[in-house]
Amino acid sequence: MSVRWHKYPDPRGAAEACARHTLGLLNEMVSGQDKITLAVSGGTTPALYFDALAAGRFKWDRVHLFFVDERAVPPDHADSNYRLALEHLVAKVRLLPRQVHRIHGEMEPHEAASAYVEEIRTFFGLKPGQVPHFDIIHQGMGPDAHTASLFPGDPHIEDREGIAAAVYVEKKQMWRVTLLPSVLLEAKHNIFRVTGEDKAESVRAVMDEPYDALKYPAQLSIHHGRSVAWFMDAAAASRID
Repeated sequence: MSVRWHKYPDPRGAAEACARHTLGLLNEMVSGQDKITLAVSGGTTPALYFDALAAGRFKWDRVHLFFVDERAVPPDHADSNYRLALEHLVAKVRLLPRQVHRIHGEMEPHEAASAYVEEIRTFFGLKPGQVPHFDIIHQGMGPDAHTASLFPGDPHIEDREGIAAAVYVEKKQMWRVTLLPSVLLEAKHNIFRVTGEDKAESVRAVMDEPYDALKYPAQLSIHHGRSVAWFMDAAAASRID
């Protein structure tokens, strides 16, 4: 296992460092690529990260924003990952509609997943059987070690061919659409931002326990991803050396 992890005193420090790392990668790519792809996660904590990205000096005209997962809610719903990104990043850096590739959470989940797969295939020009290679995928982790919307025990964790799928999260009693492991693991850069004392035991388990992605989904990228970097606050990192 090879992973770089960085610890900061508080969630803001972790978010700002994660944003600086992201912007550094984007700046490296901008000179050699016409299009740059960034997939971001939602949840309850990315606002600080999005705000820090928006505050950085960077011209966003070549960046195309995708989403790691989305809840089955309309785009104006308080739980919408798209709405969070819209308010804290998209509007602030003035991304054009053609640069934002959202998951349509207001659609029936399986239809939304199919539509998202088709949009990704078209954008990347994929042939049957191919998966996209995102430049950067930003992920978080829940207290149960889930990442994206891949929760412990979900059979999609073992899917190495699909691009995205509708998943029913029993503990949340909610449908979601999520990118699948084949996509997460093919990203050129994997960036995790994890904060909070409630994540500490899962951070320890993901880092130290034997590989068992069905139990600890966040182990997927740590063990099999490329260029993996974790940004944590002191509380989340309190049980690792």
